[in-house]
Amino acid sequence: MQISNAPLAGLKIIKLKLHGDARGFFVERYQQAAFAKAGIDAVFVQDNHSRSAPNILRGLHYQHTPPQGKLVGVVRGAVWDVAVDIRPDSKTFGQHFGIELSDENATLLWIPAGFAHGFCVLGQSVADMFYKCSGEYNAAGEGGIRYDDPDLNIPWPIENPLISTRDEGQMSFADYKKSPPEWL
Repeated sequence: MQISNAPLAGLKIIKLKLHGDARGFFVERYQQAAFAKAGIDAVFVQDNHSRSAPNILRGLHYQHTPPQGKLVGVVRGAVWDVAVDIRPDSKTFGQHFGIELSDENATLLWIPAGFAHGFCVLGQSVADMFYKCSGEYNAAGEGGIRYDDPDLNIPWPIENPLISTRDEGQMSFADYKKSPPEWL
């Protein structure tokens, strides 16, 4: 596997090595020593699997108590995955990074605590995402920012996405800046 830095401090792009033939493929998705060597020292305590239909957009979500980093990848289909730096003291505060993750490009994204995360499904197939999380889910410690916030200006690559009621009601980035949670 090859692990490289993304443009925002702390984000890592992980290119996996597929071993395939006519029967299918094998891929190693996580190896603690390789991740530690690349500066990812997270202890993963929870795995999540989500399935989304075509044209779904989820996010932007974050968890501050306990802080939660996420190692995200797609095991079926394709998504446009976005991370937004929401750490007020960061040089890249308010900036976003997007990358296509798919079952064919064998790419993962490490999103440390202090980032909001969202994605939209690309194409006409469902997308199954697999997350390794560094903090257990806590509903009282989660938050969100509107996916279409004009201050963030994220260029989502789908039109008229289907959004949950919860995500439609998330706060603006301007409101987030007024009272951000305490990060590490």
